[in-house]
Formats: sequence, C-alpha cells, structure tokens
Amino acid sequence: MKLSVLVPVYNEERTLEEVVRRVCAFPMAKEIILVDDGSRDKSREILTRLQAANQQANDPLNQIKIFFQPHNQGKGAALRTALSHVTGEIVLVQDADLEYDPADYPALIAPIAKGQADVVYGTRFAGGGAHRVFFFWHSMGNRFLTLLSNMLSNLNLSDMEVGYKVFRAEVLKDVVLESNRFGFEPEITMKLAKKRCRFYEVPISYHGRTYEEGKKITWKDGVAALYYMIRFRFSD
Repeated sequence: MKLSVLVPVYNEERTLEEVVRRVCAFPMAKEIILVDDGSRDKSREILTRLQAANQQANDPLNQIKIFFQPHNQGKGAALRTALSHVTGEIVLVQDADLEYDPADYPALIAPIAKGQADVVYGTRFAGGGAHRVFFFWHSMGNRFLTLLSNMLSNLNLSDMEVGYKVFRAEVLKDVVLESNRFGFEPEITMKLAKKRCRFYEVPISYHGRTYEEGKKITWKDGVAALYYMIRFRFSD
C-alpha cells in the first residue's frame, strides 16, 4: 500500500526542510507531493534542493514531487494541483508549518489500512498528545463551525477544521474541489458526507502558531467556511 502525502506550501522557509525530514522518516512507501503556492520567501529554492537531493539518494520509500503555482491562490487550489498527481492508495494532507506532527501518521492511517474507514480526521479536542493552548476565539469559532457542519452533514465530528485529513484515494476520484483557500475543509467534509463515506476520528497532538509565527487563517476564512458548507450541502 502506497501513501500520498500532499503538502501545500506558502512562505514556509523556516519549517519546510524539517517537515519533509519528518515525513520521510515515516517507514512506509510514499510520494510526497509539495505544491508551492506562490511563495515570496526561499521556499521555492528549498523545494528544488530537496527534490534534487531525493533524486540523487534514490530512496525506495520516499519520492519527492514538487509543483509551482504561477501565483498565490490558497490551500484549496494547491491541494487541487496535488490531487491531480496522486498515485497512492491513501491520501494524507500535511501542512508545511509543523503545527501537525507526522509522528501521528500510524494512528491516522490505521482505520483505512484495516478497511474500517474511508476518511479519517485528526482531532485536537479529544485526547491525543501535547497541545499548545488555543486562542480562545479561534477555539470558539472552530467549535461553532464544527457544530454547524455536523448539523448539515449529519456527522458527529469534534474538529471539522483540523488540518490532518486522510482519505482512501478511491473516494476522491470523482470529487471536484472548487474552494481556493481554507474552504477546502468544509467543502471536502460536505461532499464526502453526501457520498456516505465512513468517517473516523483519531486524537492528535497540535502545536499551533501565532500570527507573528506565520499563522495564516483569519476571521474572514471563518465567514467563508459558513458560505461553503451551506453551498456544498445543498448543491453539487
């Protein structure tokens, strides 16, 4: 079984090499698909160097693929590009900022590998490893969006907005993603719920960043999430 790790990248020069190192350390055959979304720092140079080193090493467990967006469009757009190059049976979304730790991969992948799940979400609100303390209003916003998502999808998730999402590649083949930014999270949730996919959750660790440290999601993305979940619940 092969794993496809999708990594959207935007101005992550400080963490990019470390996150790739940690992903590569997971002992499973995988392709790591990194999509730079118009970075203005040194992320593109780092990606090019990482791919060259990977090709030279000829590592049988890790194949690094990089793609460059012509300009910044958002996480959803980067993931659309990455998904078009997937060849693995399991697809995992990995943010490049190290808020999420690849040490959690075994727990995230297990329900799919055992044939129990089609979709696995991590959860920052139900046990798990070490957690950096949340911003209060971010936490409340997360819980509100998750509650509304559950009402519309008839799921019982505890953390719809979580970055760690894992899928059987088969269930994504006929899903057309339209959101460019962080609308990816409610969009994919609504569309897979409507397909009656089997959802699982597993607890994960979380090391959140401040805006000074590079956090990108804002209250505007929360408003957009409301729009997307209602739109994609009632339309195709």
